[in-house]
Amino acid sequence: MSTLSAQDLEFLRRPLHGFLSVAAGPTPPQPRPVWFEATTEGTIELFTDPASPKVERLRRDPRASLVVAAPATERERWVSVAGRTSVETGGAPELVERLAARYWDLDDPSRAHDLAGLRAGTWFRIVLHPDKVTRLDF
Repeated sequence: MSTLSAQDLEFLRRPLHGFLSVAAGPTPPQPRPVWFEATTEGTIELFTDPASPKVERLRRDPRASLVVAAPATERERWVSVAGRTSVETGGAPELVERLAARYWDLDDPSRAHDLAGLRAGTWFRIVLHPDKVTRLDF
């Protein structure tokens, strides 16, 4: 089992987009950009709509990976986390709040309005438990 290093966690706590891929049997993975949070427990969490196709896919096969890369204006750096997921019904509203504050300027009235829309939704929390972590850091 591979774990996230202190440097990985520092990098992953930045407001960067991750690209999530879920196992889909014979269908090629379809990476999607996501907001995410690296936890002190060494897991990666994100939220999703319960009707999202990824929920059904993860229930059939819980394997997933997340790749996060530095912006092109910085030195080359990326972290890839692969492992099994769990789909949780609890904790999603709090995660939505934390991630919205991390990714958006909530003093902007349009973003505050967007957050109100998110608050009105129903969300699941996906927890990625790392089995393998790979990285490149120049």
